[in-house]
Amino acid sequence: MSKNLPRSLQEAYRGWDPADCVARFGGWLDRSRRADGGDYDHTVTVNDYYDLCSEFMQFGWSESLHFAPLTRGETLEESIARHQRTMIELLELRDGMQVVDVGCGVGGPMRQVIRASSATVVGINNNERQLEMARRRNVEAGLDHMAEYVKCNFMDMSAIEADSFDAGYAIESTCHAPDKERVFAEIFRVLKPGAPFWGQEMCMTESFDPDNARHRAIKDELMLGVALPQIATFREVDDALKAAGFHIVEAADRDIGDRGGTPWYRPMEGQDGILRNAFRRLPLGRKAMIAGLQLAEAFRVFPKGSSSVVKMMDRTADAFVAGGRNGIFTPLYCFLARKPG
Repeated sequence: MSKNLPRSLQEAYRGWDPADCVARFGGWLDRSRRADGGDYDHTVTVNDYYDLCSEFMQFGWSESLHFAPLTRGETLEESIARHQRTMIELLELRDGMQVVDVGCGVGGPMRQVIRASSATVVGINNNERQLEMARRRNVEAGLDHMAEYVKCNFMDMSAIEADSFDAGYAIESTCHAPDKERVFAEIFRVLKPGAPFWGQEMCMTESFDPDNARHRAIKDELMLGVALPQIATFREVDDALKAAGFHIVEAADRDIGDRGGTPWYRPMEGQDGILRNAFRRLPLGRKAMIAGLQLAEAFRVFPKGSSSVVKMMDRTADAFVAGGRNGIFTPLYCFLARKPG
């Protein structure tokens, strides 16, 4: 394990019990589905998810918390960087542009965009800890002067003036939106006329059968484990973009696993020649990490309850693999849209 992970988790979990938070998080889907609705707020659920998982996600995946099309001969990190370069090229980002990163996470894509294009990036995030991590790492990378940060819910970006940005992107962030049309409308509002918008969505594929009990169970596991209020189909994403006012330039599932490449879920499934240093992502590696954390908790090296977070993430990884293997789910529905100008 990274020698910095214990310290990072101590900071992340200071003042609260991660095991209790995992237990509370585990009931969010049932609470949200109650007939009366209650006072359920999905923003709280998403913040709980990232407060619990951000440190482990970076340790086990990368500082870019998203999937990418995998190509033989590349590490996962190299595939992610190539995928981001594709986005940068499609958006035609360049020096002098003002770009909005909707749901910026800890800033991995933001730093890639700044380095590759010299554009200024404004990161939007409702999670205070992630936003602070993004700021700190930008400072360490010497890129903070090219970045700005706005803490707000992307469902309401009224703190930002209309027609502010030359381009925008949202990578696996708007899948957390309880109302996809509304979040796209907010993004539409803050973009300048003619500005391009690139997005990456988690979607159910055309192979998903809502009458198939196994398919429904996998979908529920994914919704529960990734804090997704719903998982849209390709058509539902397209319809929401159009309803918000966007013109869709292109949209497709960018997974190349069915075209001779490596399936997007392979890093969580089994060892592959392209996925070097991947043991911690594999089922056996995840189980070993849980056992190691339980021992480390006993000696107070890691915060008590840390292993329960990895158990939850291990279950979600199994759901990702099941969704991919069955061909009913993809995290790589990518689109390029444009605000008419």
